[in-house]
Amino acid sequence: MAHNKGIIRIFKPIKALIMKWIILLFSVISLGSIQAQISPGVYHAKDSVDGLNLTHELKIDNTYFIHTIYTESPPGFVKTVGGFYNLENDVLTVKLEFNSNYEEDTTTSVELPVEIVEEGLVLIGDSNLNFKKDPNLKQPLDGKWLFATRGPDEGQERREESNSRKTMKFLSDGYFQWIAYDTETFKFSGTGGGTYTSKDGVYSENIQFFSRDNARVGAQLNFTYEIKDDDWHHKGKNSKGRPMYEIWAVRK
Repeated sequence: MAHNKGIIRIFKPIKALIMKWIILLFSVISLGSIQAQISPGVYHAKDSVDGLNLTHELKIDNTYFIHTIYTESPPGFVKTVGGFYNLENDVLTVKLEFNSNYEEDTTTSVELPVEIVEEGLVLIGDSNLNFKKDPNLKQPLDGKWLFATRGPDEGQERREESNSRKTMKFLSDGYFQWIAYDTETFKFSGTGGGTYTSKDGVYSENIQFFSRDNARVGAQLNFTYEIKDDDWHHKGKNSKGRPMYEIWAVRK
């Protein structure tokens, strides 16, 4: 019995040391995971191809990634892709929901080597793209929204998230983008985006790119908004000057 007590006395400090090692190991793993995460927000980079000065814009939250390319002068839309992403071993894998160039390249997923740096991130390729993160600017409508129905809400049928035909708005840090697409056929119907403000029931957009009509770039649109439960009630006039009342649902 005394011999067993001696073994127990020896084993206790060893057990305590092993537990410390285990705790330290999990701390290191957790720290590595935290360092590998991309900070949600909006990122911008500049590039030049064939004499065109391109603006690259990334919108990222904890699960979703959008990469849009456009020119500012003259205004022109080039491309947009987006979908749910996973980051592992410094490779960003995106399962695309939309691809504006799908008819040409039939791409439904992308793998992007990425380096996270202090003020942004770098997409690594033949020509590295150095993205700088825009300042955080939290506003009431930030998040992902899916078009649900035309207003007013009178109990009409809504377009549910399971519907392959989607119109999504992504709002973050003072930037917005809407995208109309179909996840089954990959038909791309259009996109537009720019900067926005939402305050005291007034929502304003300043258009910086518009895939359907470059002449719309520079326009400012003002709307009223109201949040009811998880719905965004959006009223005003569209880019053609026609009255509109839309109801958007939070995308979970």
